[in-house]
Amino acid sequence: MPQSWLRPLFSRKRLHTFRLLDRSIASPQTHVKIFSSYSIPRRYHHGHASSQFFGSFVDAAIVNGYGVPHHCFSCLAVPNVVQATRGFCSQAENQLLDSVCDSSNGVMTEHLETFDVHAQDVKVVYKKPIDFSKIDVDLLPTVMIVGRPNVGKSALFNRLIRRREALVYNTPDDHVTRDIREGIAKLGDLRFRVFDSAGLETEAASGSILNRTASMTANVLARIQFAIFLIDVRTGLHPLDQEVGKWLRRYAPGIKPILAMNKSESLHDGNGSLTEASEEAQLLGFGEPIAISAETGLGMTTLYEALRPLLEDYMIKVLNDRCSQEDSSIKVGGSSEIDESKVPLQLAIVGRPNVGKSTLLNTLLQEDRVLVGPEAGLTRDSVRAQFQFHGRTIFLVDTAGWLQRADQQKGPASLSVMQSRKNLMRAHVVALVLDAEEIANARRSMTHAEVVIARRAVEEGRGLVVIVNKMDLLRGKRNSALYEKVKEAVPQEIQSVIPQVTGIPVVFISALEGKGRVAVMRQVMDTYEKWCLRLPTARLNRWLRKVMSRHSWKDQAAQPKVKYFTQVKARPPTFVAFMSGKMQLSDTEIRFLTKSLKEDFDLGGIPIRIMQRSVPRKAGGSSSKGSQLGGRTLERPLSDKRSVLA
Repeated sequence: MPQSWLRPLFSRKRLHTFRLLDRSIASPQTHVKIFSSYSIPRRYHHGHASSQFFGSFVDAAIVNGYGVPHHCFSCLAVPNVVQATRGFCSQAENQLLDSVCDSSNGVMTEHLETFDVHAQDVKVVYKKPIDFSKIDVDLLPTVMIVGRPNVGKSALFNRLIRRREALVYNTPDDHVTRDIREGIAKLGDLRFRVFDSAGLETEAASGSILNRTASMTANVLARIQFAIFLIDVRTGLHPLDQEVGKWLRRYAPGIKPILAMNKSESLHDGNGSLTEASEEAQLLGFGEPIAISAETGLGMTTLYEALRPLLEDYMIKVLNDRCSQEDSSIKVGGSSEIDESKVPLQLAIVGRPNVGKSTLLNTLLQEDRVLVGPEAGLTRDSVRAQFQFHGRTIFLVDTAGWLQRADQQKGPASLSVMQSRKNLMRAHVVALVLDAEEIANARRSMTHAEVVIARRAVEEGRGLVVIVNKMDLLRGKRNSALYEKVKEAVPQEIQSVIPQVTGIPVVFISALEGKGRVAVMRQVMDTYEKWCLRLPTARLNRWLRKVMSRHSWKDQAAQPKVKYFTQVKARPPTFVAFMSGKMQLSDTEIRFLTKSLKEDFDLGGIPIRIMQRSVPRKAGGSSSKGSQLGGRTLERPLSDKRSVLA
């Protein structure tokens, strides 16, 4: 049922209008009913002052048809007021229709007129407070954490997103974070997209890793609305902090960052040291700093109070600017239905160091999202990115190079390996990247580390796609024969090394040249659809009868008797064979059924699991007992409690 809100509006020259807004819950369209304009005397019949009368306009009233007026609007002769309610959803500012009314008593003489609100301009005004939890992720404001190295940027990032995703390690002489990480921050009732950046050293040599990370941070900062400038309060005002402040004024002149002093829990001793540090930090010229502690959560309330007005003002401006665009899109195209079956696809890029994983991620995203270079082990954090491909949302994760961790190995490299294994378990499809040049030189497709990655992906039940990168290095007249030999030998060797899964797809690309992006994504999408496939039980049982008949059994008496075959789950496809009696399928027979499923239903490249359950046979005299008991009714004697209640 549609609901209607009546809002009295105040205008100059004592001319007032009632606008009736009908909004249907089941339909996105909005209809407006406008009463004709009429003149309201300064004092209405009950003798109250006009200021008091207009002060009661905060209340809205629901009206329907004509009848007895409400006591609050008796002078206006508004008919049949059903109930009064406070508040109003929105206001339609349209040109008032000409009306004919008796100005002496304010009684309307014209009927209501109903029209589609999309035919005229509609302005929905958003005001504070804003519910950030109901805003689309793409519209949320963006906040970047910047600062010199080793001040706790990654720790604050983990505190804001409420998960330990960014690597945190105390390395004063090294830089743990090298790429830009993105997450959804949850600070009280605030929601915003937060970016963790690498430590800035503006005086780094040209072409070095630090210089490339600073350039990448500047490119991302150009699309950011707000920034948090983080300093270490324990070391005081460092010369690098002043250099970062100058760098921010140069590359982000439109952003006024929020200055935050991290690691302040050590200065809360009441001796005034925190006040002295605050006065020193004000020399940076970014206002009064906020004392926080990313490790213990100290000062998060103060940070919330500093961010909330900025984020609310930004969201009100964005929502009001997009309101007219959304209304016009609804008017032209109508409401678009979203296919809920298309859930986000989780894709993890794994492999050994320096095989081109980060270059492949930049190629898929078609932007310089992560740091790339000739140095091995450049990626430490598992970088997560989101993009759209053929209408489906894909979450892409670039992992660090997979190394065999030794017992004595410690530090960021050890944490990177653990993080890569966690991301492999979360993924739906795993893209294993190989180096074509190393394959040609070593005369083998996969090393021991790559075989371990592939087998672990299969054991976890993930879809597997093998990508052979750097094929551009095998082109030319001298390498033409080697190029064709690699393309022919790699799929065969992969199948022999990983016999658990047949038909593993192999894609040959050159990520540096940007070739093979569409081929990779099509193969990933095809593998994901197979991974989510569900087959009906009737079709499976028809297939089972054909498969069992074409198999040559040594002894027909030893042939297993499968009562029926069904799929119990997908992701990955899992089947259950219900066996008659105590007879079970052997490992050879399970491998035969698995191979037949992959060949007949095109399920190559994904693991298939077959379980079996025994169905006990019924006893010979069970049916006769049932028939004897079926002819008579057993009377259940009432207990003492039931007899008393009766």
